[in-house]
Amino acid sequence: MLNVLIVDDDNLICLSLKKILVKMGYQVETCMEGDRVFEKVNEFQPDVILLDIYLTSHNGLDLLKILQKDYFHIPVVMITGYSDVKIAVTAMKSGAFDFLLKPIDMEQLQLVLAKCTEHLKLKNEVEKLQSIMKEDEISREYFGRSKAILRVLAQVEKLGKSDNTTILLEGESGTGKEVFAKYIHQQSPRKNAAFITINCAAIPKELAESELFGHEKGAFTGAAQKTKLGKFELADGGTILLDEIGELSLDLQVKLLRVLQERTFYRLGGEKEISVNVRVLAATNRNLENEVQKGNFREDLYYRLNVAKVVIPPLRERKEDIALLAYSFLKEFELKFNHRIKGIDKDALAFLERQYWKGNVRELRNTIERAVLMLEGDEIKEQHFSFLNTAKSNNNNVTDEDKFLLRIPSKGVGIDLVLKTLILKTLDITKGNQVKAAKILGLSRSKLRYRMEQLEIEVTKKIQ
Repeated sequence: MLNVLIVDDDNLICLSLKKILVKMGYQVETCMEGDRVFEKVNEFQPDVILLDIYLTSHNGLDLLKILQKDYFHIPVVMITGYSDVKIAVTAMKSGAFDFLLKPIDMEQLQLVLAKCTEHLKLKNEVEKLQSIMKEDEISREYFGRSKAILRVLAQVEKLGKSDNTTILLEGESGTGKEVFAKYIHQQSPRKNAAFITINCAAIPKELAESELFGHEKGAFTGAAQKTKLGKFELADGGTILLDEIGELSLDLQVKLLRVLQERTFYRLGGEKEISVNVRVLAATNRNLENEVQKGNFREDLYYRLNVAKVVIPPLRERKEDIALLAYSFLKEFELKFNHRIKGIDKDALAFLERQYWKGNVRELRNTIERAVLMLEGDEIKEQHFSFLNTAKSNNNNVTDEDKFLLRIPSKGVGIDLVLKTLILKTLDITKGNQVKAAKILGLSRSKLRYRMEQLEIEVTKKIQ
């Protein structure tokens, strides 16, 4: 059954709707203040939001735009006491799932929530099918022809033929660790089964165990569904990639170690032991051996993952692959944007080969996408990459405003106060947006939230 969040500044409407929906079997929370909407969404994790257009302090349509941007996966049903067709059209164009007029007809509301249920069910089924369906074949030539990359390919092809060997993929961000993982899966006896990826850095700490191992109804606040399958169950018979494994909390590392050893686990809130037949691949942009020395990663888990290690070289160490990769991306975006292009001239290619590519293959791909998108002719020239020089120039000419300044008082200062001040100032800059704040601070969102909990920082996202 759905988790429903009611956002309305009328206390009577909130209470009466909640009473009726709870009787229908829904999990319901209410919010009467526009400033607390995003805090409630993060706490309650609703499956659907009933949002009044006219709140005392906020315009519901403005809130809808932010919800569509930051929580696009949650259907939002707009409600209002004003029968205005233009408002309904505006709401639907802004991404509202549906529109209801006050006084709310309970039968109509039930139909809309039933539609939301079907929508979410279909979305989950599509995601599962996409995971289980065989991936498009990844060509060996896709990776390049440099000696460095050919050595890596020979290694992963040999390892790929094994059915159960756990492999640790190490490399800088953007080097293509996930693509290599898919290629390993493609070479294995499990190639016709599911390939499931989970980004350990992107999961909020409090939801990580549920995402990995699933949960039973009532296991925690918001666990309204009867049963949710975790990524390990979805990958049964196939391969699971634990991306950014270095971001996993220490307590979850303990549970993961048991799964790797026994291939069994319990769903969160469950009493039945689940057995799975899964091949585990892990990827990280960190040196896990160093993380073990620092106490950030369990030594026993490291050795369990490091049965075989593949180190993927950065793009700057295999510049002979740049032209091949650039043309591969050119063909991809030529089709995507329906723009016929003759090619990339030699000066442009030479320019690309001179770049440092801090973001590796991902940065090169983004660069080609931008060039194709902005191109008006039929050939990419060096001038079409001028934005790379601009970015470099901007990095070399840092203004006083962009510099990081830190003043230490003569009596000293506690590190907790420094961290708390830094996080609060960053959240102020981003108007409470934790995703943007984490990016500025160079942290994963889960690590930022962990620090905020430690330092007792409570911030409500501001409405712009």
